[in-house]
Amino acid sequence: MRLSDAAISAVDALRLNKLRSALTMLGIIIGVAAVIAMVAVGGGAREQVVAQIRSLGANLLVVMPGNITQGGVRLGSGAASTLTDEDSTAIAAEVPNVQVTSPYIRGTAQLIASGVNWSTSVFGIDLGWFEAREWEVERGREFEPEEIARGAQVALLGQTVARNLYGGLDPVGQELRIRNVPFRVTGIMARKGQSTWGQDQDDVVFVPLNTARQRVLGRNLANARAVGAIYVKVREGESLAQSEDDVKALLRQRHRIQPGQEDDFSIRNLADIAATREASARTLALLLAAVAGVSLAVGGIGIMNIMLVSVTERTREIGLRLAVGARRRDILRQFLFEAAGLAAIGGAVGVVIGVAAAYIISNAAGWPLLIQPESVLLAVAFSGLVGVFFGWYPALRASRLDPIEALRHA
Repeated sequence: MRLSDAAISAVDALRLNKLRSALTMLGIIIGVAAVIAMVAVGGGAREQVVAQIRSLGANLLVVMPGNITQGGVRLGSGAASTLTDEDSTAIAAEVPNVQVTSPYIRGTAQLIASGVNWSTSVFGIDLGWFEAREWEVERGREFEPEEIARGAQVALLGQTVARNLYGGLDPVGQELRIRNVPFRVTGIMARKGQSTWGQDQDDVVFVPLNTARQRVLGRNLANARAVGAIYVKVREGESLAQSEDDVKALLRQRHRIQPGQEDDFSIRNLADIAATREASARTLALLLAAVAGVSLAVGGIGIMNIMLVSVTERTREIGLRLAVGARRRDILRQFLFEAAGLAAIGGAVGVVIGVAAAYIISNAAGWPLLIQPESVLLAVAFSGLVGVFFGWYPALRASRLDPIEALRHA
């Protein structure tokens, strides 16, 4: 018997028992659908994590003020004004792996333009901010060094602020009032989207650091040179962990912190945040893989069970085929084709359901969808292998039947 004849016979056998075949394929369908959804949603989630971390800036350390204790009460991280402009300059100059640093201060203010008002975050920054955060100006221009130095009243708007204040108008060159202080808009920042903690990064306005201190947010009464935090961008290919240790050692030295004393600052490594979220995504992927594996195993066992029933039901047919000259390997091929066909058809249906499920999940969660063609092909191929694996024993049993005994079967 040719392979094509065996395949045709297998298809005819499956068509005679459509309902039973459909129920048998159910486990394979669920397993393959879970695999496709797992790969698509998991890949999309990882892409979103990478995009969010990238939006904060690559190879970035964030140095933040530490805590203070007053009357035996610890006020928490950021309560002390322990970081200054000079700390940022020293890190850039003395830590060899650092590409650029950017100190900043932050507050909230009411903005007014053309009779419309909007409350948003105001950042006082220097020129290093754009390189550290890898954030470009989409329209207009960045601040000039001279504007940073003298504290000019100029502003850069995030896209959310520009949209809410100016609508469809071009705000570049227009006047803007921040806490009733007049500013001139020099540019609109490129879109950043949400941060890893869900904050709209485009709902922001930037002004020069000295301007923020003198005209908008005010100086720190305890330390006029204090900053809210310092972004430290490490050169590509250099160790973030080593750079973090070097920054820590330098700041302890500058702040005269003795051995055994607690740091008056903290350092956040954004790579650690990314690794944590990647680990969470991998855990989710492994969970879905376990579900898919169990479903495929259950589906395979279902195929084996149905094929054994089929062998019993068709014992006389098998005996007749053997009696008229069919070879045992022909019987083996036919039943293997039936098992593999059940699994392959179930796999194809599972792919369709898996893709649909992935679209639904990604839309509900707001994640990007990443469907890889190789994962689809792998899922279908694996489902076929499941059918061959679990169908081997029933097919082998059918091929070893004694023709005489098979013909006597009632």
